[in-house]
Amino acid sequence: MSAPRVALPFAPGRPALVGAVHLLPLPGSPAWAASGRPSLDEVVERALSDARAYLAAGFDGLIVENYGDAPFYKTVPPETVACLTRAARAVVEVAGEAPVGVNVLRNDAHAALSCALATGARFVRVNVHSGAAVTDQGLIESEAASSLRLRAALGAGPGEGSPIALLADVHVKHAAP
Repeated sequence: MSAPRVALPFAPGRPALVGAVHLLPLPGSPAWAASGRPSLDEVVERALSDARAYLAAGFDGLIVENYGDAPFYKTVPPETVACLTRAARAVVEVAGEAPVGVNVLRNDAHAALSCALATGARFVRVNVHSGAAVTDQGLIESEAASSLRLRAALGAGPGEGSPIALLADVHVKHAAP
């Protein structure tokens, strides 16, 4: 018997086109200083500009990622979660009915679920949710057991009032099994 699932936030019957809102480097990341230390307001404004462009082009949804923070932590620090949450909330506000998701790179499902709950995002992406993968950040091991329990504890699981869908890669890019 399979576990209950959260319904995908996209229209059924066809693939969804999801635009990746890659945030500028966030405070604390190595690239932040190298890129002129953009203010958090600048990070948010760039994210909103990208989000509006995707929505105007007819994309079905958006996903917010801390892509500018390379090299990535396996588990991100609190300042990254806080800054990403602020940007994701702004994107959720402009997205209207379009679903917004969160991916906290490199593979922090706990931070992504927490950010999604705080912002109203409707899904998260987890690059490695089962098994393990070798990446440029080293070995990334899945945390499915703890992330599914956290989602349930946050009241965001199947049948809950504010469900958060969890989308996982089958074979994550930029990695080897």
